[in-house]
Amino acid sequence: MKAVLLTLFVSAATCLHGGIAFAAEDTAKVTPLTRKDLPNYPGKEGLMISVEYGPGGSSPIHKHEANAFVYVLEGSIVMQVKGEKAVTLSPGETYYESPSDIHLVSRNASKTKPAKFIVVLLKNKNAPAVIPVK
Repeated sequence: MKAVLLTLFVSAATCLHGGIAFAAEDTAKVTPLTRKDLPNYPGKEGLMISVEYGPGGSSPIHKHEANAFVYVLEGSIVMQVKGEKAVTLSPGETYYESPSDIHLVSRNASKTKPAKFIVVLLKNKNAPAVIPVK
């Protein structure tokens, strides 16, 4: 199952041309929804993705170098950026990450139910959407 999710994630990254890539322990299923140039902001683009975590699923430490807006659709997720406390988000709740934030925790809050959320990234055109952090 882990290999299938990783394959889906890498496939989505390839489709996005933005170089989304995580370490092998990532269990997120990422689906590109839309990418659009932002003509009023030269050199910038908007990217929308959906992220699904199976029960207990997570992503490794990373950053976006983008303004990231998160909206939870299903289940509950735990988010934490460096210097801030972890927060648990439920359907209808939102979260924001700045371009300088390091995303320490991104995981499903449940070990028994899936979680799904939408991420809108406002970023430099053709720049990687996700950058792993060691």
